[in-house]
Amino acid sequence: MNEKIAVVGAGLMGGNMAQALQAAGRTVIGYDVSDQSVAHLRAQGVPATTDLSEALEDADFIISSLPNSQIVRAAFLAGDGVLDHAAKGATVIEMSSIDPDTMKDLARSCGERGLRALDVPVSGGPNEALTGKLVLLVGGAQVDIDHAQPVLDALGGSQHYTGDVGTAKVVKLVNNVMTMGNVLVASEAFAMGTAAGVEPQRLYDVLSQSGGRSHHFTKRFPNALKQNFDPGFKMQLGEKDVALALDVARTIGQPMPMSSLIREMYQMALGLGYRDRDIVALVDMYQRIGDGDRYDPPAEQAD
Repeated sequence: MNEKIAVVGAGLMGGNMAQALQAAGRTVIGYDVSDQSVAHLRAQGVPATTDLSEALEDADFIISSLPNSQIVRAAFLAGDGVLDHAAKGATVIEMSSIDPDTMKDLARSCGERGLRALDVPVSGGPNEALTGKLVLLVGGAQVDIDHAQPVLDALGGSQHYTGDVGTAKVVKLVNNVMTMGNVLVASEAFAMGTAAGVEPQRLYDVLSQSGGRSHHFTKRFPNALKQNFDPGFKMQLGEKDVALALDVARTIGQPMPMSSLIREMYQMALGLGYRDRDIVALVDMYQRIGDGDRYDPPAEQAD
């Protein structure tokens, strides 16, 4: 297989996926509107450009990894966008965390232009993207999945079929609501433990072997112990995904009161300066609020 693969969105995740594809022997080019992202990808030995038509020329597969639904719509559906430059017969593999209606609209527009479309959000972070070990959630027609299988195999350590286009985005949102809630509660509880006098490393060592542990606790909290909040998954993206899930829930009349509270807490973290930090920085937020080391209490108001 020597088809050309264009990666639209060469940021942290998309750029690492482009590197994984090249390491697997694929012909890859990255595209991004950011000169910095393009320069970084080139420095890793992967061709990259800010010229969309150059990136998509004769591309057999178009992978997109973009921040939100609005940017996906603008990139694909606006004038002079991806669909206007895509070669007929190309396969679009949309890997962003976006709402299912945007994915369905994109797939419909692809079909009208003679393009295949697959709904493939991922579970995993930049390290898994770089090593081709992402968990892929795959929605779409089986014939299109079979056609794209070599590309999917280069990106995903495991793959799970969810149904028609749109269902994978739903599963991704469900997964991320669970993740954000898990990290939030774990951070709150961990801050209580340290505030009550338990040494942080000792607390982690015990909890990592106890019933309250989780995948994200054992994966992310070692970084919190080192005060390393470099983003594997940014706080602003966590808030965005919970908000998307709440929007979907409202359209179908499904109550999600706890998820509404989770979103409020992530919004608070954004307001307190953690927007571009990893979600495990919630530990830092709780600890600093608790010991008064950053946030002064509100001034008393006159009667």
